[in-house]
Amino acid sequence: MKTVSKIILLSFISILLACSGSNKKKDPYESKESSKEQTQEKQSSDESAADDEVNKGIGPFTSVDIPSTIDESKVKRGKKVFNNLCTACHKMEKKVVGPAISGVTERRSPEWVMNMIVNPQEMIKKDPIAKKLLVEHNMAVMANQNVSEEDARAIYEYFRKYDEK
Repeated sequence: MKTVSKIILLSFISILLACSGSNKKKDPYESKESSKEQTQEKQSSDESAADDEVNKGIGPFTSVDIPSTIDESKVKRGKKVFNNLCTACHKMEKKVVGPAISGVTERRSPEWVMNMIVNPQEMIKKDPIAKKLLVEHNMAVMANQNVSEEDARAIYEYFRKYDEK
């Protein structure tokens, strides 16, 4: 009888220990991150955002002087070119095939925007932001519309005017 009591007692203690959580294994599907990992991720994200604003992209635009006042003649020309070549895939306020344009002058450098317009294939191959956008937009490759540098500058001016609102 004493042996049966010992077995029951040991079984009871084993069950208590198993249920106490002290030996609980981490769920491999649990997605919580430590605060240290979250902090590192936020810092990386902040650095990436800062890089986005200074990244000039790949192409002929390496340094663009953007005057403080908007050139209305370029806005008019840029709107016309944009409407003729770009609106099948881009809208100002919503994602279509490509990303929405609104706010692009606040998110990207002028050089990056214009290089993406005139040099989309090389940008998609080599530029980290363009690569990320390609993935985010279901691998829809931006077509090269053979936009001149002058027209790319005019399109950028149109974007500036739009973002000013």
